[in-house]
Amino acid sequence: MSDFILPDIGEGIVECELVKWLIKEGDVIEEDQPVAEVMTDKALVEIPAPQAGRVTRLYHREGETARVHAPLFAVEPLAESAGQGDESRDEAADQAADEPGAGSAAATSSAAASDTAGAEGEEEPASEDFILPDIGEGIVECEVVEWRVREGDEIEEDQPVVDVMTDKALVEITAPRAGRVTRLYYQPRESARVHAPLFAYVPRDRQADAAPSSRHEPARPGPTERGPTERGPTETASAERPRACSRADTGRGPYGRIPASPAVRRLVRELGVSLADVPGSGKHGRVLKEDILAFEKSRRVEIPAPAGAGESVTTERATQGEVRVEPLRGVRAAMARRMSEAAATIPHFSYGDEIDVTELLALRQQLKPLAERDGTRLTLMPLIMKALGLAVTAYPILNSRLSDDASEIHYQPHCNVGMAVDSRAGLLVPNVKRVERLSIREIAAEVARLTEAAREGRVAQADLQGGTISISNIGVLGGTYAAPIINPPEVAIVALGRVQRLPRFDADGKVVSRAIMTITWSGDHRILDGGTLSRFCNRWKEYLEAPQTMLLDMT
Repeated sequence: MSDFILPDIGEGIVECELVKWLIKEGDVIEEDQPVAEVMTDKALVEIPAPQAGRVTRLYHREGETARVHAPLFAVEPLAESAGQGDESRDEAADQAADEPGAGSAAATSSAAASDTAGAEGEEEPASEDFILPDIGEGIVECEVVEWRVREGDEIEEDQPVVDVMTDKALVEITAPRAGRVTRLYYQPRESARVHAPLFAYVPRDRQADAAPSSRHEPARPGPTERGPTERGPTETASAERPRACSRADTGRGPYGRIPASPAVRRLVRELGVSLADVPGSGKHGRVLKEDILAFEKSRRVEIPAPAGAGESVTTERATQGEVRVEPLRGVRAAMARRMSEAAATIPHFSYGDEIDVTELLALRQQLKPLAERDGTRLTLMPLIMKALGLAVTAYPILNSRLSDDASEIHYQPHCNVGMAVDSRAGLLVPNVKRVERLSIREIAAEVARLTEAAREGRVAQADLQGGTISISNIGVLGGTYAAPIINPPEVAIVALGRVQRLPRFDADGKVVSRAIMTITWSGDHRILDGGTLSRFCNRWKEYLEAPQTMLLDMT
C-alpha cells in the first residue's frame, strides 16, 4: 500500500478544499483516471490517478481541507502490475539517476518487488504506518529535526525514533512497539503533519508470524541518503506523477509534464527559470539537477551588463553575494504569529524605574554557599521571582487575564512566573509554577531545570503553559532598557536591565556607589492603568531593595 501525495496544484497554493470524491474505498482505478475534484482559491482542479491500483483509504471527507505535499488517498498496486518487468525497473533506475549516489523510493520499491517475486514461497510481512499523534494543543504540524533510526533498523517499544520541533519545543517521538523500520517518510528539516504517516514499520510479532526460512533484504538507505524524490510518504511523490493543473505545459511527456524530480522542480523555482527552456539529458528527456545548473550558468554569462558598466551581471552578483533564504519555522514562526497578534490587539503602555539591588546582591552572596552545599545554583532570578510572587498577592489584578470577548476579568489562583530564554530553537518562555508558595531554594532549582531544558529545546509542554506574568532578563546580554511585548493572555511583562555600579546620594547627602538595575514594564491598558502598575511596582521594589522585608509576607 502506498499513499498518493497531493502534488503542487498552482503557484503559491498550499491547501485546497476537497469538493468531491470521484472514487470510493475498494474501487479499482486506472492510471490518469480522475479521482477527486478540489477547489483552490483560484479554480476547481481535477486530480488524476498516478497509477493503476485499488483504493484502500480516503484520508479526507468532502468539504475538508487537504494540504499540498500531504497524503490524499492510499492505493494498493494491482497484482499484475508487479510483473511489468524491465520497463518499470528502468524507469525507477532513471529516477535514481537524478542525484548521483542517491536511491529513489521507486527504485527501492522496484528492487524489493523483484527480490520478493524471485524468492520462492517467501512473503514480506505487511508493514504499517505510525501516525504522528497530537503533540501539543493546537499543533497541526512540526519539523523533523533528527532521525534516531535508519530504514532497516530493529526498534524496541518506547525507543526514541525521531526528534521533531513544534512551534513551542523539541519533542521526542518514541516507537509504539517493537519491530523493524521499513520507511522514513520525511527527511530532516521537512514538515510533518499531525495525524499523517511519519514512518512505517513491521511489528515484531508480525515478523514472527511470517517466520520466513530466509530473507533477502534489499539495501535501505538512511534518512540522509535517500533520493530527492522521497519527500513524501511513498514513491507516488516521484517526478513521473502528472501535476493536476499542468496538462498542457510544454508538450513534453504525458499531459505535457516534463520529467523531473521534486528536488529539481524546487531548484527551478528557486532560480526563477522555466523548466520548459532546459534541455534534459536524462532518459526520456528527464531534466537533471546538472542540466538546471548548466542552464543557469549559461544564462548568467549571456546576460549583458548595462551599457558602461564594464562588467557582467555574474561578476556583480558574485561581488554582492547571494541572498540566503531560510523558511520561518518552529518556535520562530510561532513567535512571529504571537507577537504580531499581541502588538496588534493589546494596547500596550510602558512604565520604567530603577531598583537599588545592593542589599539583594549582598543577601545572595550570603545564601549562595548554603545553596551550593545542597547542589543548588542561586542567581538573582529566584529572589526577583519570589518578590514578584509576593507583590502579586497584594495586587492580584497583575495576575489576571481578560476573557476572549474582553467582558470579564479572570483572577488566576497561582502566580506562575514565565522567564524568556534565548534557546537554540528561538525564544521560549517556560514558567515556574506557584512561585508565591515555593521557597527560594525550590524556585532556584526550577529556574535551573527550565533554563537547561529551554536551551536544549526540550521543554515539556506543561512547563510552557499556564504562565500568568513574565520576566525578560535582557540584562544578562548587556541591555539596559527595552519595551517588551506582552505574552498573551497575560496582562504584564517586565524587562530587567543590566546591573550597573552608579553614583547615588545616601541619607547624609554623600555620593556612594550603588548597584542599580533598570526595569521596564509593559502593561495591558485594557485592564491596567498607570497608577495600579506604579503601586504594584513600588511594592515589588520594596522587597528587592530591602529583601529582609519579604520574611514578613512569606507563608
